[in-house]
Amino acid sequence: FKKFHMGKYILRRLLQAIPLVILISMTVFLLMHLIPGGPLAAYESPGITAEDLERLKHELGLDVPIHIQYWNWLMAIVRGNWGTSIVSGRPVLTEISERIFNTLYLSIVAFIGSLLISIPLGVTSATRQYSKIDNIATTIAFFGQSIPIFWMGLIMIIIFNVMIKNPNTGGPLLPGGGMSTIGSDFSFEDRLKHLILPASVLIFFNLGTHVRYTRSGMLDGLHQDYIRTAHAKGLNKRTVILKHALRNSLLPLITIIGLELPGLFNGALITETIFSWPGMGRLFFNSIDRADYSVMMGVLLMNAIMIVLSGLLTDIVYGLLNPRIRFD
Repeated sequence: FKKFHMGKYILRRLLQAIPLVILISMTVFLLMHLIPGGPLAAYESPGITAEDLERLKHELGLDVPIHIQYWNWLMAIVRGNWGTSIVSGRPVLTEISERIFNTLYLSIVAFIGSLLISIPLGVTSATRQYSKIDNIATTIAFFGQSIPIFWMGLIMIIIFNVMIKNPNTGGPLLPGGGMSTIGSDFSFEDRLKHLILPASVLIFFNLGTHVRYTRSGMLDGLHQDYIRTAHAKGLNKRTVILKHALRNSLLPLITIIGLELPGLFNGALITETIFSWPGMGRLFFNSIDRADYSVMMGVLLMNAIMIVLSGLLTDIVYGLLNPRIRFD
């Protein structure tokens, strides 16, 4: 019966998401046209004439009213035509599809690594409040949220790529950028070495938030009446913590994870740029730098869709973790 209500709820939320995504797409489209220079900014150069710009306007469909431009763009999106990159001359969907796996590879490793460290650390910190491990956890959380990610990335490159050398080869201990060694055949060891630094930076960056929310959720949950009841029934401490307290204490963390999920698809902009990682974040940064409007709009639209879907997924996980939540 609950599964039936959940199915209706998911269908209703998906239908409600359609006008929301359309509204977001309208906002993205208008913002792109309000940027100084507009979609023709990348074509402007000392050698181009006003007649050339007018011809380009006509060829790109920019000489019609903006609402007609938006409608034509939206219909093309629905048909699977997300435009063409003015830099590479390739379809936007091709550009995105080639980068999204690289972003997922980096982001999912960092995301899972952060959770595997932060949840046990946060739970231990809460159950041993004011102990040494609690002080260590809160210190990690403080530094993780305080240190700028670009600064930490640069420091990691200086230490592990410049200062510390590989004792066997005399070269850098770890690569400072890229996803693999240029010109070399595929090697798991090579891919792993290139993954370590950017993944470590993202893990440390996410660790502060995840530890803090896990710890605060556990501290709040451990003082609830149902925990005292579980103790009164004679359940052992481990069962009370893992089965009763942790399940409901993870709800605040689930909220944060729901906000972070779109980043798994769209890339860590700063991290991918610092480490020259060929993912969605770097693609978006390059599209801004080169005024590649079609790519910018494609990435922003995908980001909007991921945000809407992650909100739906977060609500579903809420219901699975907390039986008091109803899908009516």
